[in-house]
Parts: sequence; structure tokens; C-alpha cells
Amino acid sequence: MMEWHQFLVDIEKEGIGRVLKLDSIKGGDAWKDNDLLIFDSWHWWFYKPPQQPWDLIQVGNRTYKDMDRMDAFKIALGTWAQWIDSNIDPSKTKVFFQGISASHYHGKDWGQPKGKNCIGESRPVTGPTQPSPGIGIVKEVLGAMKNPAYFLDISLLTELRPDAHPSLYTTPQHGGGDCTHWCLAGVPDIWNQLLYVALL
Repeated sequence: MMEWHQFLVDIEKEGIGRVLKLDSIKGGDAWKDNDLLIFDSWHWWFYKPPQQPWDLIQVGNRTYKDMDRMDAFKIALGTWAQWIDSNIDPSKTKVFFQGISASHYHGKDWGQPKGKNCIGESRPVTGPTQPSPGIGIVKEVLGAMKNPAYFLDISLLTELRPDAHPSLYTTPQHGGGDCTHWCLAGVPDIWNQLLYVALL
């Protein structure tokens, strides 16, 4: 079973609009009683209108038009971690959190300050890269869990591969070039091998 729940927390339609509720997980029942759960969440947090699927953000009884997205991500991830600790029996269910998959829209992130994005990249990065700022949040939240999820850390692996995106060879919806998704066969096959080894 696959369920697309990209923010981990709830988005509810209310009279005031679509509300992203950072401290609410009502749809978690679908996650119970599974042998294996794999979660991830990152890219979608930084969408702006019209792509962003909410109008307001709510924490407790306070509602905001917007807030720092890193703060929002950390609160939501903390809500998810508390839900997992309270609702999942680690003796019956193995929980994974897949790390942050890099996108390559800013050449400075991989040592190419003149590079606009992944288009034209044909080799892996051999020098230093800028780690995703969200990795520290993920490690902090997972480390504070009573029963920490297994961290499937794919971040550095993906940061080193600006050459592995569909780039210009993509669907019309990514008309400017797709530097977020990955070619297959390719980088995601390594994620699967890492997951397989972790399950042995």
C-alpha cells in the first residue's frame, strides 16, 4: 500500500480555507498494523502559491498566513515523531524515515557558482557540497524519539549527483528542466539496495 501524505500532518478544508495543521495527524490510522512503514517529507514544504496546497498554517489555536518553512517542517516532523512513538509498536512494525533527496537548481550548492541548475551536468560532483539545511532537523527529531525510526540517509548520495536528473528529458509540466526527480535506472536503485540491507 502506498499513501501520498507529503506533509505527514493534516490539511483540512475549513470555512477560512485549506488549513495546514502542524500538530494534527488524523489520517494515521492507515499507518497502523503494517509490518513496514517508510516516510519522507521535504520538497513540498517550500512551494509557494499557486502550487502550495494550503492557505493558512495552524499550530494549536493560533493561525498564520505563513511562517518560516523550516520552523513549520520541524513542528510537523515532531508531531509525526510523537504520533509514531504513541501509536506504533516497534516489536511489530519497522519504521524508516528516508532522508532528504537533493534537488539541483542552484549551482553554488555543488561548487558551480555559475551553474543555474542541473541542465548540462554530465558528471557526479567530486568536491564539497552544501548539505541540505533540513538534515539537522531530521536528525534532531529522530534522535529525540522514544523508539527512533531508522534513518535511511540518502542525502549526501543525492547531493553528489546533479547529473542524474531527467533535466531537459522530462515531461512538459517540467518545461524548464526537472532537477528534482531522478532517472531510472539510477540513484533511487541505490536507495532500494540500502533499504534491502537495512531489512536483512
